[in-house]
Amino acid sequence: MSDLYSDQNYDNDGASYSSESVKPKKPNKHRGLKAVAILLCVAIIGATGWQVHKFMNDTKLDYTEPASEEDRPANADLREPAPKDSGKKPSGEELPSLIQIAAREDAKYLPDIVDEIEPSVVGISSTFEFTQTYNSWGWMGIQPEETTQQAVGTGTGIIMTEDGYIVTNAHVIYDDSEYKAGKAIEVSVLLSDESKYDAKIIAYDTETDLAVLKIDETKLTPAVFGDSDDLRVGELVIAVGNPLGFELFGTVTSGIVSALNRQISINDKEMTLIQTDAAINNGNSGGPLLNSCGQVIGINSAKLSSSYGSNQATIEGLGFAIPINEAKVIIDDLINYSYVTGRPQIGISTSDVTEAYAAYLGMPMGVLVQSIQEDSAAEKAGMKKGDIIIDIEGTPIKTGQELNKVKNQYKAGDTITITVYRSGEDIELEVTLQEARNITGDDEQPTTAPKNDRD
Repeated sequence: MSDLYSDQNYDNDGASYSSESVKPKKPNKHRGLKAVAILLCVAIIGATGWQVHKFMNDTKLDYTEPASEEDRPANADLREPAPKDSGKKPSGEELPSLIQIAAREDAKYLPDIVDEIEPSVVGISSTFEFTQTYNSWGWMGIQPEETTQQAVGTGTGIIMTEDGYIVTNAHVIYDDSEYKAGKAIEVSVLLSDESKYDAKIIAYDTETDLAVLKIDETKLTPAVFGDSDDLRVGELVIAVGNPLGFELFGTVTSGIVSALNRQISINDKEMTLIQTDAAINNGNSGGPLLNSCGQVIGINSAKLSSSYGSNQATIEGLGFAIPINEAKVIIDDLINYSYVTGRPQIGISTSDVTEAYAAYLGMPMGVLVQSIQEDSAAEKAGMKKGDIIIDIEGTPIKTGQELNKVKNQYKAGDTITITVYRSGEDIELEVTLQEARNITGDDEQPTTAPKNDRD
């Protein structure tokens, strides 16, 4: 079954799932010619479509004329072309392998890296509970009924401390995509020695797709964390995880850094990630991406795939990981405060005013304020329910995603100018952003922010 975190066809390498309530669809049979439609989609966390463009440079092939019979040495091998002396190493000197070229100067042997990291990589099993509604026929006619079902997902985690703190992806233990099940009702951790422990969710953050778990155990082997800012494109990396579940526990794959600082939109959330061609699949979520010294420099989070027709052909070699330097700050906040500090909040819940809706009602496109949190930044600034936010600090706003993107450029305590449309006129409001304190985890405390507060 597909990953709970997958949105359309962007596989958040994350959890692989099973549920008896979901039946496989029968493949459609088509006759005649069929147009090929490639769908590129990103999950997270509303999906954002991607178009993949291929840029091809004209390549000039330099052909070498064959030597004539009289010019050819008597002992020449007729099957081999004449050697060119530009850039050619002397015979007997071996060319370096790809691994040698891509590895750092202080690199270790790959088997040694695997031996060191193996005890620090764990399997994570999460049980989700969700409600499905269906129509049934009774003595009063057709009536909607609800049934509660469960689904189990698996992912990967990294041991951070000897006393049992583990980091993984938020989507491994929190579902906000396919089933909308929310936080897992039960989480367990499988160690490399096959011992199993119940895990406590310390906290999670869906914005950065990070979560911290805790098991009651000591003398564990923590991973060694490196510096993701030192990474270079083309550098060798190794991924470790549990693709497709625990039957393939501790699978090791390798590749290179394909790109750095990739701006990826996953479930309407902008993330800056490491791109790699190391194989990452469902179940790898939360596992380590290592450099050639065996240091964790990324947390595997997602992969990009596409499909067309009934054969489900996919794009390979497009995996993404969260840089460990960015993850460290979030992880520290989740452990110490159970939320990410300094994140700005206006204190409203919103919905988009689409172009069609705006034309029908004779109002501008923007973000409709549906509710306002009591004593929030919005209330203190004089914002009212029914206002339409159309501009922030001179930047036009048409969707909630645009609103969040601009708002998140500031920090709690900053004062920004928000322009709203109200009763036929534009009104400027000075809003001092507050800190969002959405506490999560098994020790979750009630938060004053509304659950559907996007902003």
